[in-house]
Amino acid sequence: MTNQDIISKIKTIVTPYTQRKEGLSEFDESTNFLNDLEINSANLVDVVLDVEDEFDIEIDNESMEGMMTVRDARDIIVKKLGD
Repeated sequence: MTNQDIISKIKTIVTPYTQRKEGLSEFDESTNFLNDLEINSANLVDVVLDVEDEFDIEIDNESMEGMMTVRDARDIIVKKLGD
């Protein structure tokens, strides 16, 4: 699975939780879930759960707290897939 495949899947996952839809048109590795997409913290938990289901991985609390950008999420997913 390529980085672009992972980023594409992350975009699909966050789209229903995004309050600021304009942020999706500029979606890239630097996109911040809270600031750029205005996903609230409660929905960010839903995003993490959806990421776990999509990639069949478990994300611990420490990793979840560090998942603020698409790059963070991609790095965590790649690491977990390699474990």
